[in-house]
Amino acid sequence: MGPSISRITVTGGGPLNGIVPVGGAKNSVLKLMAATLLAEGTYHLDNVPRITDVDLMSDLLRATGCQVWFDEHRLTIDVPAVIEPIAPYEIVEQFRASIVVMGPMLARCGEAQVAMPGGDDFGPRPIDMHVRGLQELGAEFETSHGYLKVRADRLVGTTVVLEFPSVGATENLLMAAVLASGTTIIENAAREPEIVDLCEMLNTMGAKIRGSGSPTIAIDGVAELHAADHRVIPDRIEAATYLCAVGIAGGEITVGGARHEHMAMLCQKLGETGMRISHDPNGIWAMAPGRLRAVDCQSLPYPGIATDFKPFVVSLLATSIGVGIVTENLFSGRFRYVDELRRMGADISTDSHHAVIRGVPQLSGAPVRAHDIRAGAALVIAGLAADGETVVSDAEHVARGYEDLAGKLNGIGASVVVS
Repeated sequence: MGPSISRITVTGGGPLNGIVPVGGAKNSVLKLMAATLLAEGTYHLDNVPRITDVDLMSDLLRATGCQVWFDEHRLTIDVPAVIEPIAPYEIVEQFRASIVVMGPMLARCGEAQVAMPGGDDFGPRPIDMHVRGLQELGAEFETSHGYLKVRADRLVGTTVVLEFPSVGATENLLMAAVLASGTTIIENAAREPEIVDLCEMLNTMGAKIRGSGSPTIAIDGVAELHAADHRVIPDRIEAATYLCAVGIAGGEITVGGARHEHMAMLCQKLGETGMRISHDPNGIWAMAPGRLRAVDCQSLPYPGIATDFKPFVVSLLATSIGVGIVTENLFSGRFRYVDELRRMGADISTDSHHAVIRGVPQLSGAPVRAHDIRAGAALVIAGLAADGETVVSDAEHVARGYEDLAGKLNGIGASVVVS
């Protein structure tokens, strides 16, 4: 991990230009790391970002008895013959993705103890669907002393219908079902690229999974799995950050390594603002010819526009021409950064799960605070076209999801300093 940061200072300036590389997907690698608990052996994960959340998941794996070490962007995980199926509170409270160790621990050991999760501060995200789905496979739960305890003498395949295509619940069920007896069908499964990435690694480990990327996933349980090597897909949320950055600051960039097919709906929406975006052999090419037009946008499960993209879109619309309405359909409490954008002169009003953004010609640099990973990044890119300096405090949130955001933005002409 790089040096710790607490503040990011952005000086507004001219257009962006050049190639900005995108790293491995945070929302995929954490689940791939959890999947290594399913089988003894040595795993190599490539294209792993050097971010705080990867360090936290590494600590969680070490707590179970694994050895974990980094070499550049390759992560090596040595999983012992016997693991300790406990996810301790002091690690789990720091990041929400830790809940996905429950499925693989249960499948491998017949039991798991996982502290109730923490993470980003944008409202409750209940794990009821994780619990209900695992119960249908035969697991029994109890809660005591802040821990969720789960056990199953034997997991048996069945059909689980998710009431919502939850990414985390889909992942936990996948990792539990691969070692269950019989066939498990997950209906209304999440379809995100990160789910497909996890299924590809699990299949390389010897699992039998069909239908990943579709609403119906079938898993034929196997007796055992083995260690495997895997390359993490590129981070579409990091890529979206840079696409919106050039929309805000103007200019022409290529987001190196990004996959257009993973974010087609966002690219289409940005095209409606007047940006020019196209698939490029090296990633995604984007140009912002001038001030953009307002659009309406809503967050939806994949392949819709991801809730994690939304703060960047709101920042982009803050200086666009006209009025745009952004609707949050997935999580409550995800407009907290709006108050910070208002401090920069944005004209935004919120009502329940809608934000109405009336574009202003220019934002004004101001001291602001990052409430979570994506809100922090959204404030940084808003500062790119603001008059004067924007100082983003609580910037350690940003380091949880971005490897060297400042350095990458500086590489395409921005002026960003961390301290």
